[in-house]
Amino acid sequence: MAANRLRGEAELRVGETAFVLRPSFAALVAAEDELGPLFALVERAADGRLGLGELAALFWHCVEGRPAALTREAVGEAVVAQGLAAVTPALRVLLGQILQGR
Repeated sequence: MAANRLRGEAELRVGETAFVLRPSFAALVAAEDELGPLFALVERAADGRLGLGELAALFWHCVEGRPAALTREAVGEAVVAQGLAAVTPALRVLLGQILQGR
């Protein structure tokens, strides 16, 4: 399944597999429970203060239909392997969805 930007989705590659990041209500509530208020998360990102762990956690919670074989560590390692520049477009899509909605 390919990410649909019109729905606020992004894509993250973990190894050879592309996963859809969908910022659903349930995913964002789970992320907020772990990371604190989403508006503060957006502010930290805008100020360049978003930590690698926070980024990986947001992606983890937003992986659509997350298979049991996918681990949180694999998501974090994929972010590190690709580098921040490569995953920033996905982060922008998710943050934009948080701020603007559909």
